[in-house]
Amino acid sequence: MSKHMYSTANLTDKELKEQGNRLFSLRRFEDAMNCYTKAIIKNPSVATYFTNRALCQLKMKRWEATCQDCRRALDIDSNQVKGHFFLGQALVELDCYDEAIKHLHRASDLAREQKLNFGDDIAAQIRIARKKRWNVQEEKRISQEIELQTYLNRLINEDLHRRIESIKLDNINEEDTNSKITKAEEECNNYSSELNNLFSKIDERRRKRDVPDYLCGKISFEILNEPVITPSGITYERKDIEEHLERVGHFDPVTRVKLTADQLIPNFTMKEVVDAFLQENEWALDY
Repeated sequence: MSKHMYSTANLTDKELKEQGNRLFSLRRFEDAMNCYTKAIIKNPSVATYFTNRALCQLKMKRWEATCQDCRRALDIDSNQVKGHFFLGQALVELDCYDEAIKHLHRASDLAREQKLNFGDDIAAQIRIARKKRWNVQEEKRISQEIELQTYLNRLINEDLHRRIESIKLDNINEEDTNSKITKAEEECNNYSSELNNLFSKIDERRRKRDVPDYLCGKISFEILNEPVITPSGITYERKDIEEHLERVGHFDPVTRVKLTADQLIPNFTMKEVVDAFLQENEWALDY
């Protein structure tokens, strides 16, 4: 250890960063992180040193530490793509989905503006975050429906007991009393059965609730409303790709091939697929 300490003692912050990069490529994340820490001590004004260390923390699943380093990087440079990207990933692991999605979208926007190619990495993380957030909301809805089902069944049972007590008070003839009680029990059992069947169908439909990725835009990640296709064969939401072309540059965000607005063609086939899906799955409008 002392030899290692001596070997880095006289290195500049840039040299420490390069050494950290080499160690990172060897998957020696702890050692790489130590080099980035030393670089930060020598020069705490470089945002990249913090995001490099954050990536080490991310690889070692130290979510809180990742967030801390990313926030420090963004304090130095609020337009740093990796700062938002790594922060978003860590926040997903901490179940902070709304904030995670905000930072991941910011990373996606900045990557397009700065013409940086992250492939599908950022988009994939946004899909993961949105899916996890949806699942949490879905679990909450399921819990509420179970509570409602339990409550309604209890009301039916309470109504049955009231009816039985009333029948017993109003009827002297035992045979007539038993007949009316049996009829009341059958009616309440039917109500309960219909109620439970209804909730069972809802539950069955719910298990199929999933929006395929191909129905969502590659920029906004929302369900496609007015899909258009580029010469490269990539489908986008019209307003999103037009905004990209106007604000960022005349190129396809995915393939990086030159692209202008007049080359966008309405994707009627995809529109039909989306409309058919929404007709059968109205819940997807809230997805």
